[in-house]
Amino acid sequence: MMTMINQLLDYLDYLFPNPQCELKYQNDYQLLMAIVLSAQSTDKRVNSVTPIIFSKYKTLEDLKNASLYDLENIIRPVGSFRKKSLYLKEIATRLVDEFDGKVPVDREVLESFPGVGRKTVNVFLAEFYHVPAIAVDTHVERVSKRLKLAYLKDSVYDVERKLMKKVPKEYWAKFHLQMVLFGRYYCKAVKPLCKDCPLKEFCREKKKNLD
Repeated sequence: MMTMINQLLDYLDYLFPNPQCELKYQNDYQLLMAIVLSAQSTDKRVNSVTPIIFSKYKTLEDLKNASLYDLENIIRPVGSFRKKSLYLKEIATRLVDEFDGKVPVDREVLESFPGVGRKTVNVFLAEFYHVPAIAVDTHVERVSKRLKLAYLKDSVYDVERKLMKKVPKEYWAKFHLQMVLFGRYYCKAVKPLCKDCPLKEFCREKKKNLD
């Protein structure tokens, strides 16, 4: 008899056999900055501004010296634009001054960057360096709690720890992307597509969403 985790992994593989990060980037610092911009925003909005940023400021040195006013005007659509403009300038400055323009792989160092927390580091390391990690964003948290992989009261870090215990390590990076896409397009916050979902027997919200 298949376990719930095996059914989940099989279904995610069926829906998203080759999941891709939907943020657009060309190199390590562009990815890191795109993830920072995505906080409390959407990939679609971020993708509408990053090409403008990285075509206007072609190097980290350019970003380090960018006008905050100009950056704010570009970043405005993603929200929290004043704070995020400062983050981008400060990240660029540290990368230029301390790391020779290369984003460090060290988790502790990365988390010392402005606007960079555990989730951001997990996304970055898994996507760019294929380091096994599970980043718990709003989609991963929602799906995990609906499927009883975590308690409703659990913190984001609690959810991450529980998923790391339940999901084999070799699947972590792929699983994270699949869960993001599943939450974004199927197990949505509003009007989830429950009717044909083979996982609904495990879902704590199935009755509410199928009525």
